Amino acid sequence: MTNHTYTPSGVCSKKINFDLEDGKIYNLKFTGGCNGNLSAISKLLEGTDAKKAADILRGNDCAGRGTSCADQLSKAIDQALGA
Repeated sequence: MTNHTYTPSGVCSKKINFDLEDGKIYNLKFTGGCNGNLSAISKLLEGTDAKKAADILRGNDCAGRGTSCADQLSKAIDQALGA
């Protein structure tokens, strides 16, 4: 299992931490941001295929920012997978 940390930009969350094992996401945690929504995303993605999750979340927009915490997570996953 490898641990990954990503610093998002343009959103309320300040840090994204997660583990990857066999291409699946585990122990996803956001620091900052909308706690209820981000906790739900973390629970929903536990054990999910990382590439599939990134593909689903990519391009999600929050309040016209051009990005969101979910979109930033897709970037974090892409970086971790070397995409």
